[in-house]
Amino acid sequence: MKKYLMLPALFVISFSGGGQSWTKNYDHVDACVCGLSLVEKNGKHGYVNEQGKLIVSLIYDDAMTFSEGRAGVMVDNKWGFIDSTGREFVKPQYNEVYSFNQQLAVVSNGENFGFIDTNGALVIPMNYSNARSFGDGIAPVCNRKMQWGYIDKSNNIVIPFQFGFADRFSDGLARVMKGGKWMYIDQHGKVVKEGE
Repeated sequence: MKKYLMLPALFVISFSGGGQSWTKNYDHVDACVCGLSLVEKNGKHGYVNEQGKLIVSLIYDDAMTFSEGRAGVMVDNKWGFIDSTGREFVKPQYNEVYSFNQQLAVVSNGENFGFIDTNGALVIPMNYSNARSFGDGIAPVCNRKMQWGYIDKSNNIVIPFQFGFADRFSDGLARVMKGGKWMYIDQHGKVVKEGE
């Protein structure tokens, strides 16, 4: 699932003061993240620096904004990753990817989900039917019985599989669904707030 901020083509992003004339060369210009902006022209995506110089050529069918110095890019319906120099360190091979968060990214082959590290190595095997990004050092994952639980970065289960759905942790809390009801839990799995 790709996520990036869409900005109208008429909106000119200000990087160093007034509007930049180079933005009119593109159909879409995204916000500057990690010193680079995602740009689109004629359905192809690439990246420019703050001065508008093309750093990563317009060769990708789709792309994400940078996160932790890396960005997901798509060619022929397969996703891979590049670094901020444009080097493809993960060749396009995945059906779905999430942005890097806490040095790991969710990847999927279409049926199974796992996690890669910032070098592109698969560090948590694709043993899950779904997964979300890490937050506060743990990530929600879904087992084959369609129950969600939480794992740490070593793939140890830290909150057992018991939820109908689970969001990632932020500031020590995560929203989960259990028994058809939404609630918030802490990192020990204890319910701290119900009904939202």
